[in-house]
Amino acid sequence: MINVLNFKPEVNIDQELCRELEGFFFKKCIDRINTQLLVSKAKPASIVSSRTHIKSNTDPRYFTLVQHAKSRFLDEQRRSGILSHKIEVNRARLHFETTGDGPNIILLLPGALGSSRTDFEKQLTDFNKSDYTLIAFDPRGYGKSIPPNRTWPLEFLQRDADDAFELIRKLNIHKLSILGWSDGAITGMIMAARHPDIVNKLVIWGGNAYVTEKDIEAYRGLKDIWKWSEKMRSPFMTLYGEEYFQKTWEEWVEAIEKYFTKRNGDICKDDLKNIKCKTLIIHGLKDPLVGLEHPDYLHHNIPGSRLYIMPEGKHNLHIRYHREFNFMVEHFLKET
Repeated sequence: MINVLNFKPEVNIDQELCRELEGFFFKKCIDRINTQLLVSKAKPASIVSSRTHIKSNTDPRYFTLVQHAKSRFLDEQRRSGILSHKIEVNRARLHFETTGDGPNIILLLPGALGSSRTDFEKQLTDFNKSDYTLIAFDPRGYGKSIPPNRTWPLEFLQRDADDAFELIRKLNIHKLSILGWSDGAITGMIMAARHPDIVNKLVIWGGNAYVTEKDIEAYRGLKDIWKWSEKMRSPFMTLYGEEYFQKTWEEWVEAIEKYFTKRNGDICKDDLKNIKCKTLIIHGLKDPLVGLEHPDYLHHNIPGSRLYIMPEGKHNLHIRYHREFNFMVEHFLKET
């Protein structure tokens, strides 16, 4: 079994885990952890390997108690738990979540303003966790990776790819597959092109390698978050509050427009030929943000890629049609 927790960042036990799991022993053990840490007045500890020396400023009982709590789970309960972590990556503290204990590692890359839970809840809860270990991270300035607030260098998507790779390097992972949605699809393509030795397979949807004037007009039309549907707006309002959500979304529209004005629309076109892994491109035919020309371009420029069209799919097809999506992706990942 691959253990992706063999590192030393701060870790928080996800409170939702307590609600999702019903085991009596789990609740008792978590209470014991919290009680003993309160008594010792220790700072939040790092999860480390049992063979690794524990830092002097952590409670040495923490790792033992967590392992003891997990040992009380049934196998299915252990796999269903979602753990929340933070780690310093390229001078920013990034939040990420892990779940599952399978040998095949999947990195989930969210879309614009996205986070692990707003974008991938149905994948984190429903994937086969005996086959897969899932890692979902919040890019800097998004989700729980705040602070810092989001900043916008010209190649901000390339920076996200660098952060994702550095996260994987710090977790000492040498092979994985990537699932990327929207901006995460772009980040995934850049990462797969720059680091072909570590990316086994790539699944992307809602992404594009360039932007057109028509694309920019569509983004401008949605610059006011109150023009979004309630279903799309609500998770971000809950996560960020109206002020940060509106401000950051406006900044995203302006930042993506700079790819058009300062790079002639090119986001990552030159990277496509360097993607060596097996790639599945999924497209929702009713996607209002990404026209069919974009997945068609990716299909013709990523060597050996496959294109699957979902006739009723929109931009968030992996949420609306998560059962079909998860089945198709797991099947693709299992192929030899």
